[in-house]
Amino acid sequence: NTGVLLNIGNGTFAAQTTYSTGYRPYYVAAADVNGDGKTDIIVANSGSNNVGVLLNYC
Repeated sequence: NTGVLLNIGNGTFAAQTTYSTGYRPYYVAAADVNGDGKTDIIVANSGSNNVGVLLNYC
């Protein structure tokens, strides 16, 4: 699983939201995948040979 804590902007974070990943997540990266200027999260799963992308819509 991947946990995400959003920055509220006053030095604190919102409660963690957990997202499922594939089998045996191995690498995590943060980058602007879709060109909207917001940082997205990419998870490479070694056990299931796939990549998951969490797009940032905030």
